[in-house]
Amino acid sequence: MLAVVGAGPRGVGVLERLGANAAELLRGRRLVVHLVDPFPAGPGRVWRYEQSPLLRMNSMPEDVTVFTDDTVRIEGPIQPGPSLIEWARQVREGTLDAEVDDSLRAELGALERDHFPTRRLQSAYLAWFHRKILAELPDGIEVVEHRTRAVRLEDGEPQTLWLEDRAEPLEVDAVLFTVGHLDAEPDEREAELAGFAVRHGLAYYPAGYTADVDYSAIPPGETVLVRGFGLAFVDLMLLLTEGRGGRFEEQACGGLKYHPSGAEPVLHIGSRRGVPYHAKIGYRLRGKPAQLPRFFDAYAIERLCAAPGPIDFRRDVWPLISKELAWAYYSELFTAHPERVRMDFAVFADAFADAAPGELDALVAKAVPAPDDRLDLDRLDRPMAGAEFGTAEEYGKELREYVEADLSRRADAEYSADLGAFTALLSVMGQLPALVQTGRLDAVSQLSDLDGWFLGFFSYFASGPPPRRLEELLALQEAGLVSFLGAETLVSADEERRAFVASGASFPGETEARTLVEARLPEPSITRASDVLLRQLRDSGALGEESVLDAVTGERLLAGRIHTRVSDGRMLDGDGRPHPRRFALGPHTSARSAGAFTRPRTNALPFRQNDRVAREILKLTWP
Repeated sequence: MLAVVGAGPRGVGVLERLGANAAELLRGRRLVVHLVDPFPAGPGRVWRYEQSPLLRMNSMPEDVTVFTDDTVRIEGPIQPGPSLIEWARQVREGTLDAEVDDSLRAELGALERDHFPTRRLQSAYLAWFHRKILAELPDGIEVVEHRTRAVRLEDGEPQTLWLEDRAEPLEVDAVLFTVGHLDAEPDEREAELAGFAVRHGLAYYPAGYTADVDYSAIPPGETVLVRGFGLAFVDLMLLLTEGRGGRFEEQACGGLKYHPSGAEPVLHIGSRRGVPYHAKIGYRLRGKPAQLPRFFDAYAIERLCAAPGPIDFRRDVWPLISKELAWAYYSELFTAHPERVRMDFAVFADAFADAAPGELDALVAKAVPAPDDRLDLDRLDRPMAGAEFGTAEEYGKELREYVEADLSRRADAEYSADLGAFTALLSVMGQLPALVQTGRLDAVSQLSDLDGWFLGFFSYFASGPPPRRLEELLALQEAGLVSFLGAETLVSADEERRAFVASGASFPGETEARTLVEARLPEPSITRASDVLLRQLRDSGALGEESVLDAVTGERLLAGRIHTRVSDGRMLDGDGRPHPRRFALGPHTSARSAGAFTRPRTNALPFRQNDRVAREILKLTWP
């Protein structure tokens, strides 16, 4: 018997792979799979139907699939199926039977490849996928669903798993954790801010999944400091404005106008960059697709590891990644827009491949005349760095122009080179687990540069909101319900003023408020895990928190993630020993997969991980 703790898209994805590999590896045995999750199997927590209809995906339906295709390099068989847009079309045409709530019929009927569906519609797709997998499982595999939480796991043969609402435990031969993002108790600084709020009758909302947080106590007209400008902020913005009865109206001259309900607070948003995540790109590649990865591939990682000493991410890895991004960017520019370059692509490609990092700028300046056509990763990463303004109003005007320019560029296929860089970033993410697995990354560099800066840059550039969300942001600014705190935002708890006080590096002055919201997910932390089962395993030493050795101090620094063996997903205990019958997959494991849906025809890493772990489970022996 197998217990899968977490029955969202990842858990059901492994179930699909168990069925696909059964003919080869099950060999006439019987496997009972217990799916354990308090939320519906298939959608899970994040994609459950029971959430606000205002909340949307940040992916287009042509870019979302739960099925393998012939690009996926796995040992098990390929079992293709429809992407989200193909599924919607087949349901509309009546060629595919799926249960779709009446509230989704209008959206389903109007859905196009470049729309951004509601999370509720994605929930219907995932629920259909789950039902399809159950119906097609081969003889010998049985699934039992438990709509509850797992609260305790004891080792033994078999292992014993206790559920929250079941007197008798499950006895299982193997356990797979597919728990997604990890909820965490407040860290030390958050606890201090929470205590400050209690002492002075203020309101503090620590990091959490926005759709699960109750913000109803924030009163109309309240000044609210918001720390975070990513996807969690976008959800918060919608729930506190349109979610409170306001209305966006399309303007004849373009853009949106917001009509307030009077129930909205006033949001003051800040972050390190001081700008929102980039809007999702709305066009396709127009040139010849680049073969990726080219400069940050398995051979490059081997060469890095052959050099003496620890690997520093910024010094040793980032130059290879930035060259990968530039290669894909300029490949698209040269092949899709040859009128905007001054060099034959074959000549440029040869020179580019041979160029050292310090030589690339001169090559690009010679080949690409317009500065706007050149890829400036430093400027892209920190667009407001060093910019100073006299007032918040001046900064707001600059930020508005920045967002308008981003919306224009990401809607104009003349800038399709940006999509080239995006595809390269996806290929880089697929290589990172192999790099981490080597154990050669410098500890501080791994935590601050890879887990901190680079993964944040990936989300900022490649995992932003639908363009309409930024149009709504501008409309809310125009309505006086949103303002901006600038780059390098700092928030302090001012005992004398008995208030939260925010300031930034972009303009002088401070903003005072009685409410502070952390608009972000918690950082991964096994030490602060709020899940009962993970805490029990951690405290018993059965679950290790990934750590890295600091070569200078000799100390082990905690990385926060569930410690797994990247090669096969096996969980490691507190002493670093792999458990033969426990596995974990997800963004907060050592494998560091992106917490996003897989795109069709990209040899997606989650499919490869799912297949590998499913095969490992089927190779186990059990009575």
